[in-house]
Amino acid sequence: MSADTSSTAPKTSDLPESLAEIVTDLYETDPSDRLEVLLEFSSDLPELPQRFSDHPELLEPVPECQSPIFLVTEVDHPEEGEQARVDLHFSAPPEAPTTRGFAGILHEGLNGQTAEVVLSIPSDLPLRLSMTDAVSPLRLRGMSGMLSRIQRQVSERIGKITQG
Repeated sequence: MSADTSSTAPKTSDLPESLAEIVTDLYETDPSDRLEVLLEFSSDLPELPQRFSDHPELLEPVPECQSPIFLVTEVDHPEEGEQARVDLHFSAPPEAPTTRGFAGILHEGLNGQTAEVVLSIPSDLPLRLSMTDAVSPLRLRGMSGMLSRIQRQVSERIGKITQG
């Protein structure tokens, strides 16, 4: 891999280690190979658990994405003194590899993180992925839509947990 010397490295200090690694790896990947890395994330996206595939109405659509993608978050009820953890689930068709790739990045970077960490992810995350030359702004806006829905769902679920 060769570093992209045409721009400065994206900020990662405000990201959890899992996302910081992805941002850094993409930055250090030759620009001509970044789409291939995105395709790897696409193929690594886990299948939707049966409890959701049997009930697709439980998933929220992300209309900002050009391809049909749906997501749902789960926030566990933490034990006393522990922080709530987030599980992410996505439904994206195999024929939408870019969208699946962005979902795969979010899944790898955020699944299992605390709610606090998920809610602290900056909205410019998609721009930090060094993909602006490889994918359209519309595709990046789709990833932003996924992130904002994840954060809203987590916030709502945390509110329900704290209300009892």
